[in-house]
Amino acid sequence: MKCSATNFITRLKKQKEDALDYIIEAYLPLVKTIATKILYTMRHQDIDECVNDVFLSVWQNAHQFHGDAQDFKKWIGMITKYKAIDRYRQAEKQIVREQTDAPLEQKASDLQTDLTVLQREEKTELLFAISLLEEMDRDIFMMKYYLELSNSEIAQNLGLSKAAVDNRLYRGKKILATNVKLKEQFV
Repeated sequence: MKCSATNFITRLKKQKEDALDYIIEAYLPLVKTIATKILYTMRHQDIDECVNDVFLSVWQNAHQFHGDAQDFKKWIGMITKYKAIDRYRQAEKQIVREQTDAPLEQKASDLQTDLTVLQREEKTELLFAISLLEEMDRDIFMMKYYLELSNSEIAQNLGLSKAAVDNRLYRGKKILATNVKLKEQFV
């Protein structure tokens, strides 16, 4: 059986190599674009390694994916974004380690690590709050703030008007702001 747009997810979950070949061929431009956008200051070798890491991660974690081809596109896009951000942070830490020799610089590095941990916690809280939104609103937020698509592109992808996307983003932000304020009151 040959892998196609209709059966590649099933075949990928069964660890069929033709499915991996298919997703590489179909999604390489998307993955490379996202990785390059985040890692534009790094060497091409680092970007290529990031792309390879994405496809390896997809191959190893295919059993965790549930959804259709449109969901798969979002899923691989999110994996790419996180892998690229991780690689960027690793490179930044490596640069800091190479430059850090004095104790004062170590304190600055510790402060940066603390800030990074706080940012990660805030990001996790925000992702949790987003996960509580309706599915359509959740998709819009992910496309807007994680895939960095314009409102027009989101509208086109979801079959909505641009005004509907604008309204859903506005209402979603108000809901998220309310949830964050309520959480702060109980902490």
